[in-house]
Amino acid sequence: MILNSLNPAQQEAVKAPLGHQLILAGAGSGKTRVLTHRMVWLAEVEKISPTHMMAVTFTNKAANEMRTRLESMLHLSERHVSIKSLWIGTFHGLSHRFLRTHWQEAGLPQSFQILDSDDQYRLIRRIINGLNLDEDRYTPKDAQWFINAQKEEGLDPHQVQPHDFNSQTFIKIYAAYQDACQRSGVIDFADLLLKTCRLLQTNEVLRAQYQARFRCILVDEFQDTNTIQYTWLKLFAGEHNALMIVGDDDQSIYGWRGARIENIQRFSKDYPSAQVIRLEQNYRSTGIILKAANALISQNSGRLGKNLWTEGKEGDLITVYAAFNETDEAFFIVNRIRELRGEFKLRDIAILYRSNAQSRVIEEALMQFGIPYRVYGGLRYFDRAEIKDALAYLRLIVNRFDDPAFERIINTPTRGIGDRTLTSIRELARATNVPLWTALQQLLQQRHFAARAETALQSFVNLIDTMTARTENLPLHKQVEYVLDASGLMEHYRKEKGEKGLTRIENLEELINAAHQFVQEGVQDDMPPLAAFLALAALESSDEQAETYDDSVQLMTLHSAKGLEFPVVFLAGCEEELFPHFLSMHDPKKLEEERRLCYVGMTRAMQKLIMSYAEIRRMHGKEAYHRPSRFLHEIPTELIQEIRFRTKVSRPQPIINNYQPVAEGKFKVGQEVTHRIFGDGIVIDCEGDGDDMKVTVRFAKIGTKVLIASYLTGK
Repeated sequence: MILNSLNPAQQEAVKAPLGHQLILAGAGSGKTRVLTHRMVWLAEVEKISPTHMMAVTFTNKAANEMRTRLESMLHLSERHVSIKSLWIGTFHGLSHRFLRTHWQEAGLPQSFQILDSDDQYRLIRRIINGLNLDEDRYTPKDAQWFINAQKEEGLDPHQVQPHDFNSQTFIKIYAAYQDACQRSGVIDFADLLLKTCRLLQTNEVLRAQYQARFRCILVDEFQDTNTIQYTWLKLFAGEHNALMIVGDDDQSIYGWRGARIENIQRFSKDYPSAQVIRLEQNYRSTGIILKAANALISQNSGRLGKNLWTEGKEGDLITVYAAFNETDEAFFIVNRIRELRGEFKLRDIAILYRSNAQSRVIEEALMQFGIPYRVYGGLRYFDRAEIKDALAYLRLIVNRFDDPAFERIINTPTRGIGDRTLTSIRELARATNVPLWTALQQLLQQRHFAARAETALQSFVNLIDTMTARTENLPLHKQVEYVLDASGLMEHYRKEKGEKGLTRIENLEELINAAHQFVQEGVQDDMPPLAAFLALAALESSDEQAETYDDSVQLMTLHSAKGLEFPVVFLAGCEEELFPHFLSMHDPKKLEEERRLCYVGMTRAMQKLIMSYAEIRRMHGKEAYHRPSRFLHEIPTELIQEIRFRTKVSRPQPIINNYQPVAEGKFKVGQEVTHRIFGDGIVIDCEGDGDDMKVTVRFAKIGTKVLIASYLTGK
């Protein structure tokens, strides 16, 4: 019964003899099913109590799913086993459970609290100030990154080897931070694992107790483990317990946050008797998609090796679209989605991209055609914190009396303006019914503040005044570029380590591109360009994205897509320097991780895979030509159907096949119309009726726009 629904390879994994196993589970090969059935087999056949097993996952969602399946399959209530007694969870969740039980042995107060990332940042910042260090040189973000990186390697402050004066200082901050946590009775997320490992390493009785308890340990997504997590597993497993790890070296894509692909290779050396079982039958994608993904990933060296296959149909060829620019690419994607709506629901469609900043142009195209969408696991472009910061500076240049903008940026980036100072400004503004800017100037004239605060506030006023004067005669995109630099936002986010900081910088650079595109399209009406651009940003931000339960297209980065699947997948921006990313192209290890990321993206697709690249793309505020991604060339040509752009225009005519008029009203398809700014055009789509009709017009000068009928005049 346990094996009935499994294929031969899955059966082999589930009924493997007690011992160590390395299950190489390809994308869509049913690894969660294998893990759950393995635990059932251990309970039913090997007669091992579920309370003597431990299952480690990487997400709470996966842990909850496994618990639910086990409860149903094992009828735990009949065994008088509580679901809560099972050790199924994430590394951090299980460590928390362990430390709550053994708080005394770990040297923690019984009621110890866990710092989240923001709390940790604030504590580190106080420590830097307490040590009288220059916060511009030793930023809290850098220190936070340094501390967490050491803990992920299993290193306490005294174990870190300094390389230079800077690293000596960061070690000093790390030591002071640990002392502060100890005094306050708090730990951070990385401490959960580190303190668990330290306790098991130093307390032989406790280590023996847990190794005797957990006879079988199962680990999901093993390719994503870091150094401390691998150490953690070995401490719980000991030398004699059965350890089954399930992973896929071809899907190791988190090296930038500490994951060690080497762990999956190291496992075979540490456990030479481990049985290797490959799960290669895919239940997700068509034969064509799998052949393409296999060909791509075969370019990587040092793989443990597997080849995905399916008993399903071969399916459609992979579409590769060669766009003129990023706008052409976005409109191709949207038009293809419109064509597919009769065959698929919108929720069946995902648009994947390497860089968060790519979403802006795609979001704009989706909004223009009224297609609902959600940004999965993130914020829409104009809702992102760094973009709101930049827009707040621009808003204050246009209008000094914009209180929300004033509040947002008066201390961003940090200038040493504290809460007490801000409270004084707010209280005067409220008492005299004036804007915050006016209240600030009045208090400065009265010499109300202490010298340090007065200097910081006067510098802020001077900064905004200087920005206003310097940007007055600049083109819009140069205004944005100047403000991003002069405000210190660019430098502020450059100091943020890792992928997150890089993403913020790319988003800010995309704001320069947005301003440039805005002027090219000539949509500012009679308003000054900056004011019109800010109005557009506000309007796009105010459009609510679809709720999770709505039928909507899913937008996400390739990293966010891991573990998901969709009938239709668009993979945008397949160009050299974007994907593979320019920071990874010349490092062999990083380039292989980029290729694994492409492999992950391709294997999210179940039925249709559409890949695209732009021959010209604005990146880092400049227009540049890029070659198609090497990843496209690594897919056999017989698996590809290539489509090229029709004409070199920034907004091509949408592809509308078998068009049927959808509304009667003011305009009709094929009618010539005129707009006072955009000029003459032809109606190519209508929705609704009367003055509120949405009309899609192809203008001769600037391409396609969706407008309300009342803004158009018939010819």
